[in-house]
Amino acid sequence: MSITIRKVSVEETDEFVECHIKCWQAAYKGIMPDDFLNSMPSNHEKIAELFRQGINESCGYEYCCVIYNGKMIGKLGFSKCLDDDKTGAGEIHAIYLLDDYWDKGYGRQLMEFAMENLKEMGFREIVIWLLDENSRARRFYEKFGFEADGTTKEIDLSETLIEIRYVLTI
Repeated sequence: MSITIRKVSVEETDEFVECHIKCWQAAYKGIMPDDFLNSMPSNHEKIAELFRQGINESCGYEYCCVIYNGKMIGKLGFSKCLDDDKTGAGEIHAIYLLDDYWDKGYGRQLMEFAMENLKEMGFREIVIWLLDENSRARRFYEKFGFEADGTTKEIDLSETLIEIRYVLTI
């Protein structure tokens, strides 16, 4: 059975946030602090409000959901790059699947969908930020030709984590 990738609707926000939380808890287990990941369900409404605003506004950010057999199993987000030094690039902000759907080729479909849409939007370069310790994500993006460009930033989630920027010319 194949997946469907489509824009998420405001009416699906709660389901989208539930999927988002489960995806993050699986993807970042052992990478992000446990207290942060464990607190995500209690912040459901706060996260939902942020997504509702983003879905409602025409900010150029595309929120997509991934549907398999009638169930939301993942999410995808992309837009114009937000980095000051990459004004002509597109950015993939999120490619996530519930862990039961990892290693089945769906991530590749999400990446191809995002790359094609960003190319249609006129971008010839794509940026992705990911946590330095996320070796699984690094391997995934490197398979598509993304390379770290040496740019890093710190994020603080009760402990300091390092994000690294990967770039691909398309």
